Amino acid sequence: MSNQIPVEKLKKIQTPFYFYDIELLKKTAQAAIIEAEKFGYEIHYAIKANSNRKILQILSEAGFGADCVSANEIVRAVECGFNPKHIAYAGVGKTDREINTALDLEIFTFNCESLPEIENINILAARKNKIADMAIRINPNVDAHTHEYVTTGMEENKFGISEWQFSEIVEKIKSLTSINLISLHFHIGSQIEDMKVFETLCKRVNEIQKTFELFGIKLPHLNIGGGLGIDYKNPDSSSVADFKSYFEIFNKNLNLYSGQKLHFELGRSIVAQCGSLITQVVYVKNGRQKSFVITDGGMNDLIRPALYHAYHKIENLTSAKAEKSYDIVGPICESSDCFAKNEMINETQRGDILAIRSAGAYGEVMASQYNLRELPKAYYSDEI
Repeated sequence: MSNQIPVEKLKKIQTPFYFYDIELLKKTAQAAIIEAEKFGYEIHYAIKANSNRKILQILSEAGFGADCVSANEIVRAVECGFNPKHIAYAGVGKTDREINTALDLEIFTFNCESLPEIENINILAARKNKIADMAIRINPNVDAHTHEYVTTGMEENKFGISEWQFSEIVEKIKSLTSINLISLHFHIGSQIEDMKVFETLCKRVNEIQKTFELFGIKLPHLNIGGGLGIDYKNPDSSSVADFKSYFEIFNKNLNLYSGQKLHFELGRSIVAQCGSLITQVVYVKNGRQKSFVITDGGMNDLIRPALYHAYHKIENLTSAKAEKSYDIVGPICESSDCFAKNEMINETQRGDILAIRSAGAYGEVMASQYNLRELPKAYYSDEI
């Protein structure tokens, strides 16, 4: 059982809800910033991982830039203290309204993913008599060896521009007067645990930068994306991701131009371990082959297990009995509303409090009101 979760205090709060360990969040943020600054790297926190206002305020104060994928994320970032000059804006389907919002706020860069998008940003920027700084998001065709739903760097993915399009893109950009190409952008996927994948990415980026040199292009910025995974099975012993090894890989393997600034977009590795979904056991249902623990939290509160078959360590915070195997399920009228199968937790009874760990990323931010259930509230270790 985690020593960081104040069980007696949490018992008094209506479940289900998200609980955030603010001390751990700050510790993680500091560790990432320290390791990045050794090499002069800049981290843009990926707001899609968790857009909770308090978390954003803490990360903006810690010195992060922001990686956004919608205009609403950009607005939220600015409201929470992020400097627009350190906001990168990605996404394959930016609408005119969203682009105009970003232009008005004068963000750092648009990470562009297709020729039609580049042409549209040029038109919209021209109407405002502005120059839009942009990056070309490159599809490097690198396999991230992660779940197919969070792989983004292969040619069959919808993201980015492939190598066979480079010549056409470069020629078009040269003819556009309201676009300023300042960076190349890469992102190959999420929850990457094999560090060798990043070495492979570095080699491809080196090759692609040389290709752009042949077009006479050397850029002042390079955005390598994110993807660093966390240890979902051991959230206490591996509470802070291995930022040291991660950044050292890029320092060792990536060939930057003199003065070229390297940017990262980390999300999960910053916030995942600080968050838990706290839920109460409604019933324990015993069958012939297995027993079910039915909780008041469901897939609408934490969709990752249903969507990705993702694993989250689950702890019974109120039982000290011997462990027993359960299927841990929610109340939603869907067979996919299952947090874990054959999970070993302390023997459980009605009223016990469970913590579904490592839920700080893609947890609260993806919650819905499916079945007309209320959205889970958030509570913080420094406020209860």
